[in-house]
Amino acid sequence: MTQTATTGAERLPRNSERGESPSSEPAIVCRGLRKSFGSTHAVRGVNLEIRRGECYGLLGPNGAGKTTTVEILEGLTEPDEGEVRILGMTWGENAKAIRRRLGIQLQEAQLTERLQVVEALRLFRSFYPSGPTVDALIERVQLQEKGRTYVRDLSGGQRQRLSVACALAGDPDILFLDEPTTGLDPQSRRALWEIIESFREEGGTILLTTHFMDEAERLADRVAIMDHGRILIEGTPTQLIQTLGGAHVIEFEPNTPMADHELRGLPGVETVRTRGGMVLVTCEELHLTLPSLMDLLASRGMELTSLTTHRATLDDVFLARTGRQLRDE
Repeated sequence: MTQTATTGAERLPRNSERGESPSSEPAIVCRGLRKSFGSTHAVRGVNLEIRRGECYGLLGPNGAGKTTTVEILEGLTEPDEGEVRILGMTWGENAKAIRRRLGIQLQEAQLTERLQVVEALRLFRSFYPSGPTVDALIERVQLQEKGRTYVRDLSGGQRQRLSVACALAGDPDILFLDEPTTGLDPQSRRALWEIIESFREEGGTILLTTHFMDEAERLADRVAIMDHGRILIEGTPTQLIQTLGGAHVIEFEPNTPMADHELRGLPGVETVRTRGGMVLVTCEELHLTLPSLMDLLASRGMELTSLTTHRATLDDVFLARTGRQLRDE
């Protein structure tokens, strides 16, 4: 079988490669998605629109409905209600054409343990009429020294890179990544980030599910925060963080309860929230708010069990919207 190699340096717009005219229609559109499993309502009226060439992050804790939503978009699960369009096509009418243009990396890919890396990639590459050579795929995911290594002997990070290489075997327009760096060490995570960024720079569209905030803030052009089967808020990471009203968060635990109105009266304070015994104060000018807070505590004769400060993150946005942290189980 003849294999067509593609490289980022030589890449044309993806529509042009297939002899198509450029399309302004979004890569992914879904309206009113609903899916239940018995009495469990996994997806409750989800609407999404993902533009071509962007990396879109879908964030949420375990059980939020992320995986079910993605499986519906991938054509793996039938929705109970709702409409899905992928690259202007529907699963009901164009399933075969859509599958050729998708790359899917599952959260737990089960590759045959006794296959070598080159054998696994040769198998996946055979599923598609065109795409990169096996050697090009191996080089892209930086597994040059592992080509003849059996899957069973790869590290966790190497297995994930192999899984992404399999997803890239057909030179897809859209890449689905379901928590691709869960359980990986920092070096392996960064290696995968570089692969993802390279695909996007070539014009590919990415739907990424994750519960790592640094990952979403680095990779995603826009993000949606999902919980209990619904989209709570959507926008760029910067836009979502700005909804908090301040760039910094002071998190502390006083030895006795404090009235919210006292804290809101401090200079620069934008919002006050509580989580258990912890108090979270969002402010714009940390150098003004923190000394005033310490003065207030001293005047009340109060002591602190703990105190930390950090720049506001998407995790703080999730906490503000739901009252719990993103990575709470």
